[in-house]
Amino acid sequence: MTQNKTVLAGLIGAGIQASRTPALHEHEGDAQGLRYLYRLIDLDPLKLDSSALPDLLLAAERMNFTGLNITFPCKQTIIPLLDELSPEARGIGAVNTVVLKDGKRVGHNTDCLGFAEGFRRGLQGVALERVVQMGAGGAGAAVAHALLSEGVQLLSIFDVDTRRAQSLANNLNQHFGAGRAVAGHDLQGTLAEADGLVNTTPMGMQKLPGTPVPAQMMRGELWVAEIVYFPLETELLRNARALGCRTLDGGNMAVFQAVKAFELFSGVVPDAQRMLAHFQSMNG
Repeated sequence: MTQNKTVLAGLIGAGIQASRTPALHEHEGDAQGLRYLYRLIDLDPLKLDSSALPDLLLAAERMNFTGLNITFPCKQTIIPLLDELSPEARGIGAVNTVVLKDGKRVGHNTDCLGFAEGFRRGLQGVALERVVQMGAGGAGAAVAHALLSEGVQLLSIFDVDTRRAQSLANNLNQHFGAGRAVAGHDLQGTLAEADGLVNTTPMGMQKLPGTPVPAQMMRGELWVAEIVYFPLETELLRNARALGCRTLDGGNMAVFQAVKAFELFSGVVPDAQRMLAHFQSMNG
């Protein structure tokens, strides 16, 4: 065990006061005998937007931060400000973890791995022929990569910005082969033939209540996965459970992306089961 190593990490995003990430990191840091401090850098109370990223990164470097997690709405805007990208981050086109070391800013993506791990644990054996994904932003890109890696045959991506959905579909088809992803146009028709539904939009968060899919479009045969985890039961999941759907809440992705980020920041492999148990105790 690395004794007395100090880690100073933070999360940059908008509306993140309810984030469980600081507690997850600090609790595991204590268990590993590290001096581990994790700070929230919330753009909303600071009255900033993603245009402040250059200043915030520079400030973090000057204050000797070990690394930063990046969340909505900064996962793509941060990329031009980095020196290097991991193969995952480059392929996905989104970054949620930045390691600051030796004067360099290296971007990683632990969302993809985090979602895949939760998916394998929580939705084992579900049908993967046709899946609908809501959202084509930074988290959406990571989740889409995870879904196709896990064997989804056809992923239909819906986004309020159809160009963004098309651009993500193009990126996925380059990686996984032609025809594996499409930008969706008729949500009701596509859902009627789908095996599963995944929400990667912020819709359903405490600060953005509602559901990305009207309840009347859903049916009990669908499996439904969510990446929002505050609240753990979003309106989408509540509607899905009422219909008898198999569901996966956003907690698994939140924990497993943090497991990998912890390792990148500290160089210490954390205890994933302990982090999962701690997360569950906070949301009990």
